[in-house]
Amino acid sequence: MALNFTLLFFTALIAGSLAYFIPSWEERLFKLVLVFAGSYLFAITVLHILPELFVESGAPTRMGLYILLGFLLQQILALLSTGVEHGHIHHPSQNHQGANLGVWTIMIGLFMHAFLEGTLLSHDGALAHHIHDHGHEGHAHHHHHGNSNLLFGILLHKGPEAFALVAVLTTALKKRWVFVLLIVFALASPLGMLLSHYLYESKILGGETLNVFYGMVAGGFLHISTTIFFESSPDHRFHFNKVLVSILAFGLA
Repeated sequence: MALNFTLLFFTALIAGSLAYFIPSWEERLFKLVLVFAGSYLFAITVLHILPELFVESGAPTRMGLYILLGFLLQQILALLSTGVEHGHIHHPSQNHQGANLGVWTIMIGLFMHAFLEGTLLSHDGALAHHIHDHGHEGHAHHHHHGNSNLLFGILLHKGPEAFALVAVLTTALKKRWVFVLLIVFALASPLGMLLSHYLYESKILGGETLNVFYGMVAGGFLHISTTIFFESSPDHRFHFNKVLVSILAFGLA
């Protein structure tokens, strides 16, 4: 748990600081990193998260509904955040009031998204924990491997997300406020992980309620990863380097 907290926090903090201290960066390289992260996130969702959710769920159709709701929720959060979680780097309105509103909507959308992501990592891998509770101890190695993939996928997604956030905020705010908001964002996923862990261990939330969160986060991952993948080639042309990066990400997952 402590290791997950540290990795989540410092990955976002360091990646965001790169945009903070290095204002000029190579857009083409950033897009390739995005494609790799999006492809890896898509692969772990399909290969690890969704199978474990459907195995755990006593009502697969209901789990499918949670996933669809998560997909739709992510669409709403993307409208608030202007797609920063997809790596979109837009500038808030130049008008002072509009810029302030834009900053707050971006932060609300991203914080909610990152907070929900953190729930997947509660109590050192909740997905595997629940399945073990149902008598599948023989698959311990498989689930440990899946949990590592899940953490790595979230970290890969977190880096470009934090970088894009800072790149956007620096056009509207003074540097000290950008750094403060970066810290707030970096804390979102760890807080989601800790709170869901506490609520579950305190018996305030049951396994079924957590499954609702997991399904919705999985739906959000599908939305984000497919958006990154398809928007990386808006001209609908074949880009060998992007296909190669995607294949590498799929293989790693």
